[in-house]
Order: sequence, then structure tokens, then C-alpha cells
Amino acid sequence: MAHLQRFAGASVSLRMQLLDGRIASQAIQQQLAEQWQSQRNLFRRPPHLACILVGHHPPSETYVASKIKACAQVGFQSSLIRFPETISAHELLKKIHELNADAGVDGILVQLPLPAHINEQQVIEAIDPDKDVDGFHPVNMGRLANGLPGFVPATPKGIMLLLAHYRIPTRGLHAVVIGRSHIVGTPVSLLLSRNAEPGNCTVTLCHSQTRNLPELTRQADLIVAALGRPAFLKADMVKEGVIVVDVGINRVPDTSKKSGFRLVGDVDFEQVAPRCSYITPVPGGVGPMTIAALLSNTYQAAQLHAERARSRVSS
Repeated sequence: MAHLQRFAGASVSLRMQLLDGRIASQAIQQQLAEQWQSQRNLFRRPPHLACILVGHHPPSETYVASKIKACAQVGFQSSLIRFPETISAHELLKKIHELNADAGVDGILVQLPLPAHINEQQVIEAIDPDKDVDGFHPVNMGRLANGLPGFVPATPKGIMLLLAHYRIPTRGLHAVVIGRSHIVGTPVSLLLSRNAEPGNCTVTLCHSQTRNLPELTRQADLIVAALGRPAFLKADMVKEGVIVVDVGINRVPDTSKKSGFRLVGDVDFEQVAPRCSYITPVPGGVGPMTIAALLSNTYQAAQLHAERARSRVSS
């Protein structure tokens, strides 16, 4: 057996390479910072991301804080707009409309989940598609499905950026995506099948009604696990040399931790990693890439708005 190294408490084969999202994210953020600095004369101001946070959901607090911090690191402007959990849908929508009309804001992000009394889809559809840096608006999803320019949901875009950073050839691979959500599963299946690099995969999209799932995953050259079930993907469900991207971020009880829990993915890392050619860790894999992709979308939005402003002036 190959020598082993330790990562996040697990033994993994030296034949396997970690797809380290922290390293890739830092490289992408550095590139964005340099692009912004080199093109300052084309912008009237730094790219500006407005984040709306409703209530005090601990994971949401952590995610938003990470996004605000990342904006500062690359020289972008950010605004954090807080509302109590009791806010009415009318008040929230009113604020979104204000941000839509604000020429000083490039991107709008409403941190999900929202309280049960607020219709999330209604909120998503209220955001201007050209400021929808989360990429969830039906207009942007439609653009994605049709291969048109638009904002790609941050996590799927982050996965593609991660594969590109590590220069993993995907042409002709059989990719199995587990999970069909509009946030990850469906959009990443579209991206992997595109005539692009990374891309050009033959994609099987699996879900809760899929029969013989282990049979399908054992055929896969690339697996994206995004179903929200801790340690679901086991070693007997993958073949040797598979590439595994673990999107899951699940809290499981752990009395040895001060917090009382630890974070695990949808993949049983300890079992699966030795069989992989590449695998993402949890945490530190897809999570940082989601933030890098969000910043990339924000920069893209700022470019769009700057170009429109110059066009209005010239005309």
C-alpha cells in the first residue's frame, strides 16, 4: 500500500491529490485584485456587493462574514444589511427594489435560507438579473441552460474554477452528479456537459428516485456529491482513480469538539480518498471556491454596469 499522509484527521494515499479550495480560491482572489487594480480607470468606484442577512442563523452569519471579509481582501466594497427574522416579505422586497435602483450597487445577495413566512423564490425573482451574483434568478438559469452569458450559480461555478485551477482534463469523462437542486446539481450538470474546458463530460444526473445508484457511481470517472447526507458516498460506490468533488457541509455531533459538532461532507472521506485520483476535503474544498466564484460574479457585474455607464455617456 502507498505511504499515507494526514489531512483533517484522515489517512489518505499519496497517489491521491487534494483539490484544495483554499489554495485555488486565494489564487483566484489575487487575480481579481490585480484585475481590479489594473482596470481602476475603467470603473468609477470599486465593485460593490450588497449582502442581506435576515435573522441570526449561525451558519448564515458565518457565510456572510466570510463573503464580507473576502470583498475587503480583494479591494471590493461591500454592505451588510441586517433585518430581524420577523421582517415582512413586503419590507424585504422593498429593500431589494431599492438596491436594484441603486447605481452604486453591482451585486445583490440575499443569504438563504429565509424564515418560513417569506417565499424564497419570490425574493430571488425580485433581484435584478444583472445584479443577481448568486445566479439563482430564472433569467440567469435560462441563460445557463441555453449556453448564453449570464451569472452562473456560485457553487457550480466554483467547482469549475477548481477543476480549471488544477488543470484536470475532463473531456470525455463520465460524470455522475448526485443531487438535482437548482443551486448545485442541475447547474453543475449543465456546466460539465458544455463544449468547454473543463466540460465535455457525459453527465448522469442522479437524485432520490434514481435506481441502482451505486451501480452508476461505480461507472463514474468524476463524481459531484451534492445531496446533503453526511458520509453518503462510500468506498464500495466508487472505482479506482475517480475524481470526487464533495459539495456537502454537514454538522455531526462530536463531543471532542468545543462546539459539540464537526463538519463532514457527503463523502466518507476516510474510506473514499484512498481510491481517488483527486478529491476535495471538507471543510476547505468547495466552500472557499463558492466565495471566489461570488467575487468573480461581482466583478463581472461591475464590468457590465461600467460598460453601460460609458455607453450612456458616449451616446
